[in-house]
Amino acid sequence: MKAQIDNKYTVDLSKPIDISIPLTNDDENPIAWYQGKPEIEPVKMDDWIGKVSEGKSSTNFNNIFFNPHAHGTHTECLGHITRDFYSINQCLKQFFFLAEVISVQPEKIGEDLIITKAIIEEKLHCNVSTDFPIKALIIRTLPNSEDKKHLKYSNTNPPYLSEEAAVFIREKGIQHLLIDLPSVDKEHDEGKLLAHKAFWNVKDVNNLNDDARMNCTITELIYVDDFVKDGSYLLNLQFASFENDASPSKPILYKFM
Repeated sequence: MKAQIDNKYTVDLSKPIDISIPLTNDDENPIAWYQGKPEIEPVKMDDWIGKVSEGKSSTNFNNIFFNPHAHGTHTECLGHITRDFYSINQCLKQFFFLAEVISVQPEKIGEDLIITKAIIEEKLHCNVSTDFPIKALIIRTLPNSEDKKHLKYSNTNPPYLSEEAAVFIREKGIQHLLIDLPSVDKEHDEGKLLAHKAFWNVKDVNNLNDDARMNCTITELIYVDDFVKDGSYLLNLQFASFENDASPSKPILYKFM
């Protein structure tokens, strides 16, 4: 099945490229923010168990306990950092976007690995044509081992995005930022969250400014396989309808024909 966008771009909808990491209840699941692994267990009531293989139920009937920020691919709105409640389910109402995939090598600065403005600026200048109005930026960090699907990130000081890079991305008109790290910010940053604030243009988390970017999102803990080349794609940004600052999500790419 083919689809045409703006009478310019055609994609084959039968060839989706999933860049999400599935959530599991085993040690293969990635973990961040000092949490344990997710729990997926059948409901138990007295001597009844919601598992067909146990012979006491006609259905599999599981409870799931997880944290969207800590346990896999998730999409968040500015409600992640504000005093007042904002829901991803209310902030994001469109789901298809022209997107650009870039691969970056974070720069070693002191003890940190940082994705700087210069790195992003060079990649976007090289890869994006002026007639391609991208609204989503997908950042793949290098090296790109499949271990990313299973890493335990807590207390490892993963790479992160500089505040200046986040400002640059915002000023380029990018509305949706996707990255293969547990956060766009430094793990231990004393709660500054400089890249989050810069991308969403949040100047005061206690009194939200009128020009804060309510409809913009950050998606973290994706995985972009090496067979996906840098370049332009159609992004379908799917997520579960949670009334929460973040939701587990399933971003899908489609290659242009």
